[in-house]
Amino acid sequence: MTFRPLPTAPTAVHVKHAQVVYPAPDAPVHALEDINLSIAQGEFVSLIGPSGCGKTTLLRVIADLEPITAGEVRVNGKTPHDARLSRAYGYVFQAPALFPWRTVLGNVMLPLQLQGTATGDAQTIARQQLANVGLANFENKYPWQLSGGMQQRVSIARALAFEPRILMMDEPFGALDEITRDNLNEQLQQLWLREQRTVVFVTHSIAEAVYLSTRIVVMSPRPGRIVKVIDSTLPAQRHLGLRDTPEFMQLAHEVREALADGHH
Repeated sequence: MTFRPLPTAPTAVHVKHAQVVYPAPDAPVHALEDINLSIAQGEFVSLIGPSGCGKTTLLRVIADLEPITAGEVRVNGKTPHDARLSRAYGYVFQAPALFPWRTVLGNVMLPLQLQGTATGDAQTIARQQLANVGLANFENKYPWQLSGGMQQRVSIARALAFEPRILMMDEPFGALDEITRDNLNEQLQQLWLREQRTVVFVTHSIAEAVYLSTRIVVMSPRPGRIVKVIDSTLPAQRHLGLRDTPEFMQLAHEVREALADGHH
C-alpha cells in the first residue's frame, strides 16, 4: 500500500514565502527565495538539489539553526525557536559528532541527562533506541571502535532518545560506501515505517530520495527555490529490489528531469 497522509493529519512543518539572504561586502547572497512547503505529520520528505542550492539551509531554518530574512516557518504550530525549546525534533548531522570519551550508551544518554532525566530512566531509553537501530550489543563500545555506518546509527539513536515527533537528517549517509549506505537506507525505511515519525531528509542521491521518501522536494541552484514536489507511487513497505522496477526508475527519471529543469 502506498503511504498517503490522512486528510486530517496535522501539519508538522509549514514554510510560507521563506527567504534567506546573507549580507556580504560586495553583494548579498540569496540562499533561499520564496520557499513554500507543508509537510504532514508522518511523512518522509526528502530535499534534493545541486550543491549550494540551499537544502541544508532550509533544514537548518526549520530546526532554528538559521534565521530567515523574510517569511514564516512553523513546526508543530510553533515557531522553530519554541519547537526547539520543546524538543519537538531530533537532528542528525552529516558527521556523527559523537564524544570519543563516552561509550555508545553514554553518547545516546547525553541529551536525556542534559534535560534532567534520571540516570536509570536515561539508560532504559538509550538501550531501547540502540536496539531499534540494531546496536543492542554495542552499548559499552567507544565510537572509535565502530565503523562509520555504526557511528551514524548511534547518532540516529541519540536523536530519537527523547522521542521527538520530527527527525531532521542532513545527508547522514553521504560519506559512507554504497553497500553500507544501502543497508542503512533499508534500516531507516523500516524504522520510519514502524514508528511513523515525520522525517525531513537532505540528500544528493536520486536513488536514496526515491527509495526513502513519500514526497521528494526538488530544489534549484542558488537562489534556492522549489522546482517541483513529486509524490511517490511506491508502496509504504519497501525493499532494495524495488530499485530495479519500472515504477522506481520512472520516479528517478522524473526527479532527474526536475533537477535539469531547475538548472534552466
